[in-house]
Amino acid sequence: MITKDEIQTKIDNLNKPKGSLGRLEELALQICMIQQTLEPHLTHPCHLLFGGDHGIEREGVSVSPREVTWQQMINFTHGGGGVNMFCRQHGFDLSIVDVGVDYDLSQVPDILNRKIARGTKNFLYEPAMSEAEYQQALTVGASLADTCYEKGCNILSIGEMGIGNTSPSSIWMHLICNIPLEECIGAGSGLNNDGIRHKYEVLSKAVAGFYEVNEPIGSNAQPSKTIQPIIPIPTILAYFGGFEMIAAIGAMLRAAELHMIILVDGFIMTACALAASQLHPEVRDYMIFTHCGDESGHKKILDFLKAKPLLNLGLRLGEGTGALCAYPIVDSAVRMINEMNNFQNANITKYF
Repeated sequence: MITKDEIQTKIDNLNKPKGSLGRLEELALQICMIQQTLEPHLTHPCHLLFGGDHGIEREGVSVSPREVTWQQMINFTHGGGGVNMFCRQHGFDLSIVDVGVDYDLSQVPDILNRKIARGTKNFLYEPAMSEAEYQQALTVGASLADTCYEKGCNILSIGEMGIGNTSPSSIWMHLICNIPLEECIGAGSGLNNDGIRHKYEVLSKAVAGFYEVNEPIGSNAQPSKTIQPIIPIPTILAYFGGFEMIAAIGAMLRAAELHMIILVDGFIMTACALAASQLHPEVRDYMIFTHCGDESGHKKILDFLKAKPLLNLGLRLGEGTGALCAYPIVDSAVRMINEMNNFQNANITKYF
């Protein structure tokens, strides 16, 4: 069993002032702990892109129409998306997975057909998915993480494509983190102030409806307040979540079981990381948070998770692009601990 002290000793003995490589040193320590070695390595990086549609999109909570989901999924197969460019740049093996797109993509080459349903139900009126669908989505995600592992992957990034998925992310954040709903809601793909106000009204009604059927025992909680822990986290996730989001959670949990590094992208994937860490807190140790985007509330989830993102580039594309952009920094941390000389071998006086 490699200890943190052993890893830190190796890092401190590299020929540099103690702590002078900052976050790279923190990353190296985390990666060594994940891999349980003093000589970490990155192999066959994989990127899973899960696609799914959301019933709540019918309420006008997104400026983008739902057909953009399937159109972009097809575009990804032609190599024309942001995610394609960054995967090519950094050598990631990209898998495009349909878990719930409201369109028949079964005959499209290079899209893995794992469709659970053609989009979730509208959580303004009913749960987004059933318990069986929730479990199926988790299983799909876990199986894709297994596939990556079998290819030799030990570092996994995950992205999403799903018009409207900032809405469930905002509600998860509100209910889990005890943050007022209005502080959790942002512009998504480009809503103006009136659009954000409408989105808040719709999501407020949805949360109120959730409380009506999931009232915490012995609680006088109001819809504006956080849900009590007596309501299980899976109930929250299934009521509001998207198939692509639950699949991402399944992939994260399985990746941690396999001791893989998990690169967490922007607002949607951070909400999924939040959910995964509520289900199994130990998964947090395997996560590297790569980017803080412009979506309102993203920083507050990161703060709740005590996470320090590597980048702040103003990205709000999703797809896992922030995680891919951050990969070279992770690579630099691994190269640092493996390739830098130490004071003794370099015949440099250790002065601390």
